[in-house]
Amino acid sequence: MPKIKMLSGGALQGLVAQLHDSFLSETGCEVEYVFDAVGTIEDGFTDGEAADLVALTDAQITQLEQDGHVVAGSARILGVVKTGVAVRKGDQVPDIGSTDAFEAALLAAEGIYIPDPKLSTAGAHILRVLRKLGIDEDELKTRLHTFPNSEDALAALAKGKGKGLLGCIQTTEIRFAPDVVVAGLLPGKLGLSTIYSVAVTTSSKKPELATQFISKLIGADAAPLRVEIGFEA
Repeated sequence: MPKIKMLSGGALQGLVAQLHDSFLSETGCEVEYVFDAVGTIEDGFTDGEAADLVALTDAQITQLEQDGHVVAGSARILGVVKTGVAVRKGDQVPDIGSTDAFEAALLAAEGIYIPDPKLSTAGAHILRVLRKLGIDEDELKTRLHTFPNSEDALAALAKGKGKGLLGCIQTTEIRFAPDVVVAGLLPGKLGLSTIYSVAVTTSSKKPELATQFISKLIGADAAPLRVEIGFEA
């Protein structure tokens, strides 16, 4: 059975998981996938980790193409993903509809869960948001919990103890994770929209199959699924 390998930021995990089986039945090709923070994926890929296709932020894919790591002209946009706020399933959903309300929710939370700010889009953005709000990180140091990636952060949030627990993570990842729900988007000018793209690697041994899977991910048939998961056009 042929196999292709995909390296991807965690934002695509729900989409890939739901399309894998139909792609396998249509083509007879299995997709092996690795999901992690976008910085971790990019570092591993540029350090030599083998892959047939890679999905990251559009800015990262553009740079990888310029550096010769992905096939020129093969990149396709998957959509826009927004950063949101997660709470445990069953918890009261806090008011985060305004900047003031979101700040109050952050200050009241007994735990805030984020992916590694050095490696993830959402984690880096949340630290910028804290600075914009004038919240000193030291103020939150016992309550701000960082994890290698969003999946780990959401798992810890789901098992966390305390009142008003929040996770600040991309909505596609919140929707895919068990025992947490999307409370809403970051409000107003604090919001973050990230374009994700996918491309065939120059080292791929099966570029035709990689291209076919990209077509599956971005195709019209998968459009309702992309919307359900949280991708916007």
